[in-house]
Amino acid sequence: MKLATLDDGSRDGQLAVVSRDLKIAHIADAICPTLQAALDDWAFIAPQLAALYTQLNDGDTRRHFDFDPSRCLAPLPRAPSRASAQAYLHRLELERRAYGADLPPSLLEQPLMTPSAGVALGAHADVNLAHEEWGIDFGAGVAVILDDVPMGATPDEAHGCIRLLMLANDITLRMLAIDEQERDAGLLQAAPATGFSPVAVTPDELGDAWRGAKLHGRIRSGINGNAFGQPDAGVDMAFNFAQLAAHLCQTRTLGAGTVLGAGPVSNKAPTRRGAAPPGAGCIAEQRSREAILDGGPATPYLRFGDTVRIEMLDEQGKSIFGAIEQTLTKP
Repeated sequence: MKLATLDDGSRDGQLAVVSRDLKIAHIADAICPTLQAALDDWAFIAPQLAALYTQLNDGDTRRHFDFDPSRCLAPLPRAPSRASAQAYLHRLELERRAYGADLPPSLLEQPLMTPSAGVALGAHADVNLAHEEWGIDFGAGVAVILDDVPMGATPDEAHGCIRLLMLANDITLRMLAIDEQERDAGLLQAAPATGFSPVAVTPDELGDAWRGAKLHGRIRSGINGNAFGQPDAGVDMAFNFAQLAAHLCQTRTLGAGTVLGAGPVSNKAPTRRGAAPPGAGCIAEQRSREAILDGGPATPYLRFGDTVRIEMLDEQGKSIFGAIEQTLTKP
């Protein structure tokens, strides 16, 4: 099923069930007020939401309305905890090659992961930042929403706790990231916000695209209407979501509603001059390629007024999660 959180003026929004084609929706207030409340009692609430989803797709409801993605908050506006991993090592390999360094062997053994303290933005919310000079980058990726995961859970056990998937736009301030990395600090100032798709989707809705705890499908990104990249999220993913969740819960119990992102998608592709390769999911990757080829990057980071669009289509060319479409603004 497909779920969204509508902006009703409250902090947590209002839970709605959305039709498979993303054309209509139905408020779920008779079942559950918010997505967090549904996750807190998923075994009892999910079947009721699924029944409403079936009715909605069959046209057997009277209170449905046209679905407007611009009315959506992030599916979980106030997740109890969020973490971001770097599951696509190819981008990190390029970054280190550009600086004449090798990828540390430790990154091949366990994922690089940091807590995320940034704001969770709706799919059409502006990205409001103070300075272009911070090196503003987008990051097209996938995130999952977890149920309760006990401390020390195995990857197989953690796999069974994945309840929903979303697209993500990880905003990173690359110039600030350099300073934080030089101080061996996790990204804090450099990770101000993440935008999420208007709709979160249960794994069963994805069919064969969800296999091996990976979402297989191309994430299309563009800037100001110009195509940027379309990497396949299921390709070149060094650690799947079950492994990422098991890593995160090694020393803690994860509460229902924990959001876990895999970082910008990156597919291996020949390093060549010209436009961003199909496998690029962020500007930093293309700049690393340019540095390797020409000794310096040429592609600029985002500027005020730029609009980023991120979307995934199914085999019939229909949007699965709805599009993230965010414009960079200045206070």
